Amino acid sequence: MDGTSRIAIGGETIRYYERVGLLPAPTRSPGGYRLYGSAHLKRLIFIRRARTLGFSIGEVRTLLRLADERKRPCAEVRVLAGAHLEDVRAKIADLRAMERVLRDTVARCADGRRANCALIEALYREAPNQAVQLPDSPDLRRKKGSAVPPR
Repeated sequence: MDGTSRIAIGGETIRYYERVGLLPAPTRSPGGYRLYGSAHLKRLIFIRRARTLGFSIGEVRTLLRLADERKRPCAEVRVLAGAHLEDVRAKIADLRAMERVLRDTVARCADGRRANCALIEALYREAPNQAVQLPDSPDLRRKKGSAVPPR
């Protein structure tokens, strides 16, 4: 048993990290099995932690490159992490907005005995700044003067 089983990353994921260049290929046993050393394990822990924090594969690649440099330029890491932090904050704000909409919609459902479901009606309405673009297809275009089905 190698050390990779201790860090709870599946074999397919480890091979993917090898294919995309995040993890160097390990040496092989005479039977063809991959032999991971402590440097591989350390790198896998780094990758797993970065991915858990939401860094993309490209960002992880950059972080690994910076970590591999002898000088370890903290300023570059700080810029990358700062940009990621802003993305995380934007996602949190989006999630809070989604929570408010869902909370309000669920509250309007009351006890669920109404004939018209507020949630279904809310899903039919277009959210601000989220216009739907339909493909240019004769089946999906409305003819001038045609009625729009009621919602």
